[in-house]
Amino acid sequence: MKWPLVSILVPCFNHERYIEECLLSILKQDYDNFELIVVNDGSTDASAEKIEALRQIYGFQFYQQDNQGVSAAVNTALSHASGEFVITHDSDDVMLAGRLCKQVAYLQEHPEVGLLGARAIYIDANGTRLKNSESRNTSVQTWTFEQLLAKAHAVGAPVAMYRREAIDKVGGYDPSIKVQDFQMTLKIAYLNYRIDILPDFVTLYRRHDTNISKVEYKSQLVYDLQVIDAYKDNPAYASGRLAVINKALKESVVFDKAFARGLFASVPVYRWNKLTWKRFRHFIFKSNKNKGVR
Repeated sequence: MKWPLVSILVPCFNHERYIEECLLSILKQDYDNFELIVVNDGSTDASAEKIEALRQIYGFQFYQQDNQGVSAAVNTALSHASGEFVITHDSDDVMLAGRLCKQVAYLQEHPEVGLLGARAIYIDANGTRLKNSESRNTSVQTWTFEQLLAKAHAVGAPVAMYRREAIDKVGGYDPSIKVQDFQMTLKIAYLNYRIDILPDFVTLYRRHDTNISKVEYKSQLVYDLQVIDAYKDNPAYASGRLAVINKALKESVVFDKAFARGLFASVPVYRWNKLTWKRFRHFIFKSNKNKGVR
């Protein structure tokens, strides 16, 4: 029996609108040495029915569980995966043609790389591009653990390809932390695997009103702080904590000023950076037009 080289894991929760386009973009790649494993994480919409209809045609693996969060869903998929390389693809995003060939070739040529990222084109709920994605960056970027921690930077699930060996060495995902890409980025980098980012576009990343960073920024703050708590003794921790707070401030300075006020107070003013001051100006001058909505 020929084992697949790549395992593509798709955790799904209430994405009936997007799941078919997502799965078909994977199944129609010009690279066939992969397995597709989909986990329905307790969806309450028609996601499961749409996944099953495609499974009947294409024969991929499909598992269902009660809602436990994305990290737990990815762990479930991992327990059935056999590939040397792993992708954890969000169920509302679209994989661009040629992605697998590019990332597989790079990881095969660079065994020291434990996590390989790339770039995404941002689209809205209807698939329309949100901004010009042109860039003069044409080179591969390499991030160290300290740089990733200081910037609170995650190689996002929409663009990441992992070396399975690295995932296993860090013990998989902590299911209590429901931001899976940030925890795995830091865990792998901490073990001194190289983290590289290709300049290529590999995914259409969908931004809509149910993205966690927009509607659950308070929860994301808690999870992000949990992730970096393991590295409190690292000199980059303070910068990383500020970066995490700045992320939470992006929405809260407009939609929950009381919460934002507490975040500002939690960091001494002398530690604020340019982004913190930008958030503070928004806090002062932007009114909450949707007061009471969030």
